[in-house]
Order: sequence, then structure tokens, then C-alpha cells
Amino acid sequence: MLHFVRRKLISPIRHFIHDSRSVGITLLACTLISLALSNMGFWQEGYRSFWSDSFDGTHEHHTALWFLSLPNSPLLMINDGLMAIFFFLAGMEIKRELVTGELSSLKRSALPVFAAIGGMLVPAICFSLFNKGTEAMSGWAIPTATDIAFTLGIASLLGSRMPVSLKIFLTALAIIDDLGAIAVIALFYGGQLNGMYLAVSALICLLLWFLNRQKITFGWIQYLLGIILWYCMYHSGIHATVAGVIFALFVPVASLAKLEDALHKPVNFLIMPVFALANTAILLPQNGIQAIATPLSWGIITGLFIGKPLGIFGMGYFLVRKKIAELPRGVNWHKMAGAGILAGIGFTMSIFIATLAFPDTSQQDIAKISVLIASFLAMCVGFVWLRFEKK
Repeated sequence: MLHFVRRKLISPIRHFIHDSRSVGITLLACTLISLALSNMGFWQEGYRSFWSDSFDGTHEHHTALWFLSLPNSPLLMINDGLMAIFFFLAGMEIKRELVTGELSSLKRSALPVFAAIGGMLVPAICFSLFNKGTEAMSGWAIPTATDIAFTLGIASLLGSRMPVSLKIFLTALAIIDDLGAIAVIALFYGGQLNGMYLAVSALICLLLWFLNRQKITFGWIQYLLGIILWYCMYHSGIHATVAGVIFALFVPVASLAKLEDALHKPVNFLIMPVFALANTAILLPQNGIQAIATPLSWGIITGLFIGKPLGIFGMGYFLVRKKIAELPRGVNWHKMAGAGILAGIGFTMSIFIATLAFPDTSQQDIAKISVLIASFLAMCVGFVWLRFEKK
């Protein structure tokens, strides 16, 4: 019996989890489930309110727990709390790439770094062209992000059509993109700064640095300080998730691989799916396309689907022509353009920024729907572009 269960149930699950496409498939499934429940007559009110309703029945962002002041709804708990762990993992990946990976030298990092910068600037410009002078301009950063899980998941479906060198370039680009998004969130999407909490945050960072200098084993003391750091950042006016990235910078290089391995499955198969379920609980407009045919929508869709590949390809072409960088081995300009199109899959980070950019839920919903449309277009067109490339 145990052998049967292991062979028929456990083995396929393990195989799915280790498949590079599984994260993208899981996120897509969660998004479709959430959209269906949000728009199914009997379920829609209860499902959407489950995520957004406050714990204490008020409209406040914080609720008291003993002497603590914490996020006041499941949605806020996910976006301010669980996503800090997602950012902690992203921060460790950034640190590893900077120390030992593709970003560890100027020559190796030039192409992905500047291509990522181009892939953030051009979408922001595209968005601004549609929304300059409007209240929607606060969402300028939404189309600047790339979802690394979805992008690499689609890339893995292409097999030999996607050279390993291009996957490495795309990974490095997405990591730099994450770093840019983190900086944007910290600088532009926080609240009013609180000097006391910022000072305590700085003190905790100093303590973490001191523990590293004394070669104290990275363990429960650091994790406790990390939790306190998150709480202080949560009340500092800088978005709480930034604490995850800051904490990651204090992880010793020798511990990075072990911690990343321990966190990949919980983040990819718990935190990100829950994030997708909560943040795509969107009530679709009854008049469909007309309802989202707004400058906000066009700015996001144009930014992700057109601005991303233009920025990445254009910056890459400039660098190669000026002999500042070289194309990855086995990669031509057609493949480079395909990678740029796939980088237009915004999803997780774009939706996250949308929740920060707009306090109004109707604007959030329009922005999220636009991100989903642009990401779906980038997925399909990027796959076809690379899959049917002429040899």
C-alpha cells in the first residue's frame, strides 16, 4: 500500500515540484481559480471579503496584538508580512550573483545590468506618455518589473531553442530588475518616515554586522533580529518587505546556498501561490474591454509588452555595437529580442507594485487586469517568437 501511494502520488508530486515549469503553472492555476471565485455569483462577495476584510472590523491598516501593532487583514498580512520572506530570498539571490555569479565582474555584468536598466526606463516612459499629469501617474513603476518565475518557466518549455547562456542572461537580468523594483518600492512607495523606527532599524543592522564580524554562527539570534527589523521597517515609513532584502545582505556567503535551498519550495509553492490567490481576487468589469480601455491600462500594457523588449533589446544592441559587452554564446539578435519579450511578463512584482501605487481598489483592479493581459501577451508571443525561429 505504501509503495502504491509513493509511486502513484508522492513521486509525481516530487517530480512536479522539481520541474522548472512548475512555479509558473502553479501561479497560473491560482490566478485562474481566484478570478473564477471572484466572479462566481454565489462565491464572489465572500471570497473577496475573506482577503480584504479587517480582523477587528475597522478600516484601519493596523490592529493591536498585545503590545504590537500588526497588519489588519489577510491581504495586508500577505503583502506586508509573507512577501518579506519572498524579498529575503530575492535578496540572497542578488547577493549570490554579485559575489560569485553573473554579476560578479564588470565584463560579465555589463549586458544584463544595462539591459535591465533599459528594460525599466522605457516601460516607465511608455506609461508616462499615457498618464502624464493624471492621478494614475503614481503607477509609473508597475510596468518596469519582470516576474522571474514565470519568465524562466516559459523559457524552460522551449528546450534547446533557449540556449543555457540566454537563460543565464535572462536570470541575471530579472535579478537586477528585482533589485531595481526593490529600490523603487523603498524610495517611492513608502509612507511618512518615522525617525525613531528608522534609528532602531539602523541599530539592528549594526548589530547584524557586528555578529558577522565576530563570526557568530548565523542562527536564531540573527532571525530574531530579522523579525524585529521587519517590525521596525513596517512602522518606519519604508515598505516592510524591504527588510527582507536588507536582512539578506547580512547572510554570510557560505550560508547562502543552504538558506536559498531551504526557502525555494516554501516561497514558490506557498507564499507566491497565496499571494496570487489574494491579489487576483478581482471583480472583472461587466462591460469588459471598454471598462479597462483607460490611459492607466494602455500605459501598463504598452510598457510591459512593448517597452520592456524595446528597452532590453535597444540597450543590448547599443552595448554590443560599442563593444562594451558581447552577446551570450550561441545567442543571436532574434533570440535576444525573444528574451526581451518574455521579460515583459510582469505578474508578481507588477501586481505587488500596483497594490502600493493606488489606495483605491477600483484602480488596483484595473492595474492588475492590465498586468495579467500584458503578461499573457508576452508569454504567448515570446514563446512563439523563440519556438518558431528560422534556423
